[in-house]
Amino acid sequence: MGCAFDHDLFLALNFDGGATMDRIMSLCSAPAAWAWLYALILWLVWRRAGWRGALLFVVAAAVALGLSDMIAGIFKHTGPLKNLWPSFPARLRPMHTPELEGLVHTVRMGGRYGTVSAHAATMTALAVLSIPTVRRAWFAALVIAATAAICYSRIYLGYHFPFDILLGAATGAVTGGAALAAMRAAAKRVVATSRRRAPSAKTKS
Repeated sequence: MGCAFDHDLFLALNFDGGATMDRIMSLCSAPAAWAWLYALILWLVWRRAGWRGALLFVVAAAVALGLSDMIAGIFKHTGPLKNLWPSFPARLRPMHTPELEGLVHTVRMGGRYGTVSAHAATMTALAVLSIPTVRRAWFAALVIAATAAICYSRIYLGYHFPFDILLGAATGAVTGGAALAAMRAAAKRVVATSRRRAPSAKTKS
């Protein structure tokens, strides 16, 4: 029942929008196309937290995105952790699902398995980490819109079912939230250390 609903929802969202739509969705799905957003995030974090805060953010983001991608790979049997759960029954991408043969609009063929969506996981992790750090309403709207566009592009291109996207978003929310908590704890420790050093520096002078 759940699988049938997921298939039906996918078919409602996946359609042939023509060459222009195909190019737009392919662009949305390409990480390099969002380089401007990554640069904007770093600049805004630097403006708000200084170079130390920006450095902590980069480390936290690298860990969160790396973990998100590796966790997603466990269920698709790809990446460095592909052998962690070899008995897991990986789910085929829509474009490779026999029941949907001839019904899926595809632009470019991808790997066989689609659960969990690494695009959804990594982008959600970045959103969970960056939005509370930057703390600007317009920025939150921008990142949420970008995340939604990327996630939908994966459905449009035939790479993922909606449930794959939801699982990816849940994965990213966990890794991003953990990275945010760790980053804030590290920032507090850095501030406390700086304050302890400040009086001793004044005493020596």
